[in-house]
Amino acid sequence: MSDATGSTELRLQPELRKALEAILLVVDEPVDVETLAQVLEVAADEVEDGLLALATEYVEQGRGFVLRRVGGGWRMYTDPGAAAYVERFVLHGRSGRLSQAALETLAIIAYKQPVTRAAISEIRGVDADAGVRNLVSRGLVEEVGREETPGQPLLYGTTSAFLEKLGVDGLDELPALPDLSPTGPPPPEPRPGGYKAARKELDMLAEDDAELDAEIEEVLAKPTPKPGARLSALLDDPWADETADGAPDGGDDDGT
Repeated sequence: MSDATGSTELRLQPELRKALEAILLVVDEPVDVETLAQVLEVAADEVEDGLLALATEYVEQGRGFVLRRVGGGWRMYTDPGAAAYVERFVLHGRSGRLSQAALETLAIIAYKQPVTRAAISEIRGVDADAGVRNLVSRGLVEEVGREETPGQPLLYGTTSAFLEKLGVDGLDELPALPDLSPTGPPPPEPRPGGYKAARKELDMLAEDDAELDAEIEEVLAKPTPKPGARLSALLDDPWADETADGAPDGGDDDGT
């Protein structure tokens, strides 16, 4: 056939279709084209065209599963549109979410691999042994060798299952890390004893702040004067302080 559709259909022979679908139903991880070509004893291009034809066919027919290229190979997955039903059936009453600590450990391994447990602990600031063991048990992280240093600590990296979970074909598709490095030259080191002097200055400022806070609290604790009371006090003559009967303070009853 001369058209593209007919050409694709011609490559996807019934026997090839049956073989590809049978293998894809039993694999527990993505299988690459080269492996399929060796097993089926056909050209890699023919296998590639057959996989693309199957993937297109499943989408057009609205099947409950799809064929995707991920993690360097091909594998069948449930259709995203049926995720709610699958989750209800498989995950009901279970919690498979990673903790924040596990996510941080996984991110460090993904971007720094191969990396040792000691390096992970240094970056996070806490011991990473439990987090690494958790990720290994989930199949997201695996041992990839040993570091050529005294003691030869184990090196860890992510697995193909990690790529599957993210839905990416390789580590180069991970989002780029932001540049958080400081700009400009580092600040100069303080002179000998400078840290102690700076600490003393900060303590003195803290004491001053405490005294100021006490004064503010004292002012706020005083009762609020009545409206106009302060203005009346300013307008009053301080020398016109009279006694209760109206006579000037200190004067005699007879005016002498």
